[in-house]
Amino acid sequence: MTLRKPRPRTGPIAALDIGSTKIACFVARSEGQATRIVGVGHQISQGVRAGAIIDMEGAAAAITNAVYAAEQIAGETLKSVIVGTSCGQPVSHGVSVDVAIAGHEVTEADLRRVTGLGRGQETDPARKLLHAIPVSYAIDGSRGIRDPRGMCGERLGVRMHLVSAEASALRNLEAVIGRCHLDVENFVVAPYAAGLASLVEDEMDLGVTVIDMGGGVTSMAVFVDGHAVWTDSVPLGGGHVTSDIARGLSTPLTHAERMKTLYGSCITAGADEREVIDVPLVGEEEHDHANHVSKSILTGIIRPRIEETFEYVRARLEASGYHKTAGRRVVLTGGASQLNGVRELAATILDKQVRAGRPIGIQGLSDQTGGPAFAVCAGLIAHALAPQEALRTAAAPARPANGWMGRFGLWLRENL
Repeated sequence: MTLRKPRPRTGPIAALDIGSTKIACFVARSEGQATRIVGVGHQISQGVRAGAIIDMEGAAAAITNAVYAAEQIAGETLKSVIVGTSCGQPVSHGVSVDVAIAGHEVTEADLRRVTGLGRGQETDPARKLLHAIPVSYAIDGSRGIRDPRGMCGERLGVRMHLVSAEASALRNLEAVIGRCHLDVENFVVAPYAAGLASLVEDEMDLGVTVIDMGGGVTSMAVFVDGHAVWTDSVPLGGGHVTSDIARGLSTPLTHAERMKTLYGSCITAGADEREVIDVPLVGEEEHDHANHVSKSILTGIIRPRIEETFEYVRARLEASGYHKTAGRRVVLTGGASQLNGVRELAATILDKQVRAGRPIGIQGLSDQTGGPAFAVCAGLIAHALAPQEALRTAAAPARPANGWMGRFGLWLRENL
């Protein structure tokens, strides 16, 4: 049986990562077997908290600026984007379904039929299905089959990983993007995208946990046997560390962010007691009124919040049942993961081997945009180009098939 090859994408591919502290847009083109980033734009986030929209005008302005910068560099005018998000409290669960195939060879139509039944298991009208990822197939009770096409049997089964989010939060996000004169091609949860960008094949097969540390949300995904099998998130991120510093030292948020970036650490060094940092106070305009604190005090503010974050992550992993299945490998992505000492603290609390994740297998990124902070945006590009049917199942906003031409086009897509 000849396997159907994926249709190559033509034209530019646009990815939009909407975070609580940063909005980033990548524009990519396929160049044969390679993918090259040809346009990059990023902007300080406005109107977004924990990935959700709280100010339509502010968010639209920030998105417009990021997209416009990427368009100018790429020399393209974008019409649609693939969107990475952590909003809507994504929920992950597994389902298993099977269908009768009457002894014939498994075809593409059979796979669409059985996976369609799996997607139908999400019945909550208040939630929208984001991903329906086939994890493994079974034929007549024989499980663990990766690709059943061409095999014969009486019943075809599939185990699927479903991810859904609150429909209202996604509608708000889509409405803001619509204000920027863009259509949403797909929504993709952040840790899934980060894993597609930063994991090597052996990690995906043997078991790994991706932890994407954003500004307002820390989200995680477990990959096993080449597929994402679980995702979750906790409402803590780098922005909470900044707020802790601002409150603890009575300094403006902008100065707290600067101190975190320049001097922040999760690990105390011997010289920290002697190193003094100037801390401008809230409401004081003159530098003479600045406070002076040792670096160890700053570390003492930062470390408890990062510890709390990883303790929540560990608890969620253990509750999911995938703590052992995920193996001993952890990959950290997201801007907050770049804080000094985060990797070592994660290894201690999670009792796993930890490495920093950055986009791999994609060309055209600079040192600035090729780090962990941009892994989600790069992963959205990877998602768009993934050859596996499993990686093309993220749910785009529904478009009604109006009239007989629309219904005919829908039939063609389902049957050809």
